Amino acid sequence: MRLRKEPFISAIVLIAIWESAAHFFPPFLFPSTWTILKEIVAILGDSKQIGGAVATSLRILAGMAGAFIIGSALGICMGVSQKAERYVHPLLTFNQGIPALSWVVFSVIWFKSTEFRIWFIIAMTTLPAFAFQIYDSYRSMSKDLIEMGLSFRPTRWDKFRTLIMPGILPGILTAWKVNLGNVARVVVVAELVGASVGVGYELLQRQQLFDMAGAMAWTLVLVLFVVISQSVVTLLENKLLRYRPQSERGL
Repeated sequence: MRLRKEPFISAIVLIAIWESAAHFFPPFLFPSTWTILKEIVAILGDSKQIGGAVATSLRILAGMAGAFIIGSALGICMGVSQKAERYVHPLLTFNQGIPALSWVVFSVIWFKSTEFRIWFIIAMTTLPAFAFQIYDSYRSMSKDLIEMGLSFRPTRWDKFRTLIMPGILPGILTAWKVNLGNVARVVVVAELVGASVGVGYELLQRQQLFDMAGAMAWTLVLVLFVVISQSVVTLLENKLLRYRPQSERGL
């Protein structure tokens, strides 16, 4: 895989802007990039702090996995049944309008377990995107292709494996990439409901100490996880969907 130079150029420009601001503002507002880098190295070199970052990563993956399973079932149900679509679609639309902070309040009132609270918040905030993306992918499948496949009288499993799954797979991968970006903002809030480890907990500690360098370091650690995860999904997308033709850009 050939690495592109544009992301590195963008990163260098952003670092240069931050470093310039560090020369004109106090360190508690804009610490130098070197100070932030030392904080990141300290985090990566401390097994306890690494454990906190891993805990957040596992919470993200567990919450998204739950949302994906439920969302996939709802999306397919809406696709195959108009009656189910009339009932489920409004509920998912209503869910989308509920802020993540409201789910935090609800989870604190409803559940005792901190880990289940965090899982619930992440699952509920990412569920609609999975369901709608898979539903839209199912609806956009070629009618002629479906009718041709049905002419061979496939079993339900063969129909799902050869018709439905290839049709909704692009939507699934897109939903994972979109939700990975969104969940990074949600998990920090979710970890404020009593978690004693994790990126959200560490950010709260840095906020109380006015430690901007530490806050930036922990934020970048979380961003690094999201970037790596999205890159993995992109690699899977390129491998699984390599049969798709790509249109020329600049049209």
